[in-house]
Amino acid sequence: MGADMAQPGDKSLATQIWGEAEFVAAEAVLKAVKDNNVETIRVAFVDQHGVTRSKTIMAAGLKSAFSKGVSMTSTLLLKDTSHATVFPVWEDDAGFGAGVMTGASDFLMLPDPTTFKILPWANHTGWMISDLCRMDGTKLPLSTRQILKDALARLADKGMGFLTGLEVEFYVLNIDDPQLEHENSNWQEDQPKTSLLSHGYQYLTENRADQLEDVMELLRVNAEGLNLPLRSMESEFGPSQFEFTFEPALGIASADNMVLFRNMVKQVCQRNGLHATFMCRPNFKNSMGNGWHLHQSLVDLESGDNLFIPDPGQDLPPLADQWIAGLLKHAEASCLLSTPTVNGYKRYQPFALAPDRIQWGHDNRGAMLRVLAATGDNASRIENRVGEPAANPYLYLASQVLCGLDGLDSALTAPPPVEKPYQAEARMLPNNLHTAIEAFEGSTFYRSQLGDGFVDYLCHLRRAEWGRYLGAVSEWEQREYFSLF
Repeated sequence: MGADMAQPGDKSLATQIWGEAEFVAAEAVLKAVKDNNVETIRVAFVDQHGVTRSKTIMAAGLKSAFSKGVSMTSTLLLKDTSHATVFPVWEDDAGFGAGVMTGASDFLMLPDPTTFKILPWANHTGWMISDLCRMDGTKLPLSTRQILKDALARLADKGMGFLTGLEVEFYVLNIDDPQLEHENSNWQEDQPKTSLLSHGYQYLTENRADQLEDVMELLRVNAEGLNLPLRSMESEFGPSQFEFTFEPALGIASADNMVLFRNMVKQVCQRNGLHATFMCRPNFKNSMGNGWHLHQSLVDLESGDNLFIPDPGQDLPPLADQWIAGLLKHAEASCLLSTPTVNGYKRYQPFALAPDRIQWGHDNRGAMLRVLAATGDNASRIENRVGEPAANPYLYLASQVLCGLDGLDSALTAPPPVEKPYQAEARMLPNNLHTAIEAFEGSTFYRSQLGDGFVDYLCHLRRAEWGRYLGAVSEWEQREYFSLF
């Protein structure tokens, strides 16, 4: 334990929560801040929607932040995607018990020193992601990062680690008009007027990639400046659509990397007159859905061996078969964690390289689970193609671990693989957010894993979003009825 960070009898927040690795990392961060002339540090947390929120502190306050945490307003945990607080915080009970989360009270962010980065695009600026605590130092049940940590700990108790690789699609567009006139100062901001960087439907052609090269290079340089494990960059199917993939990472690292990558892309693009969006299905002509395909396998924590490699003559090892069965069993309810927006369900379309039903197949991009496993192949893995890139990374990964663990604990058996995923008889994925909310809310499995309080909390947030969606008059309705009736 670093001498400057904790003393005998110390009752600091860090002492209650950190292990030896965090104290060692904190000393290294303090030195890096000094050696690299870092002047400010963004202390961030990821909210329930996967949106990153932060406070910027001066470098001189970093030691105190490590010891005592940084206060944050609790209403940030009670907002829907419009940034409106949807719980009655001015009542005696906001929905969590009398006096809990009322009065716009504070909670604490404890920066995780193992996540420290110096931002390449921001002068003399550091960044860290935080874990969340109540003011008395106890863990905050609404912390999605803690939910993933707890799930990974259960897997580690079995001697196994969760190895994941990210495959992320997004759009980058020119900003033609940022819509920043005073009359555009609305509660929900007017969206910028944009134009394409390139046309689409020349999937992976070198000419299209060359057309996007300047933006790819801008993002590559900044990703590498953050030490993100970038693997490849591609021009995707849609107009001005990109796909970046990452080398596998163990445990919570992939979720942290996804948070940092999305932040980097949006902030770097904005600084360069560009608009980046991880929205699943943007509303412009011939857009393709953005997916977040999550590659996953189990590894033996002692040996590092991939536990999803089949033995000679095996189709799948028993662990992989059970993991698949767990993911399929709870797929409907899990959609609220992997596909949390109204818009995300407009990607589940047949014959569009996206799943529409709950099944698995060998190297089949139409199936929900694309399984790539062969004897002697150290990269044997399961690719879940269900997620959208707007998902909260901690909840998406946690859903996979919890469902997979249920497959192992219950010794479930996967059904046979499919070859024709859009014709096979199988349960359908939810076709809208309302159906996904009902599946999650009614899931005895998720209530047992996450607790009634968290399930009800998340459903309340999503219902607020769904209600606003139903109350809005769409362009389709205007076209359909305005002149007809």
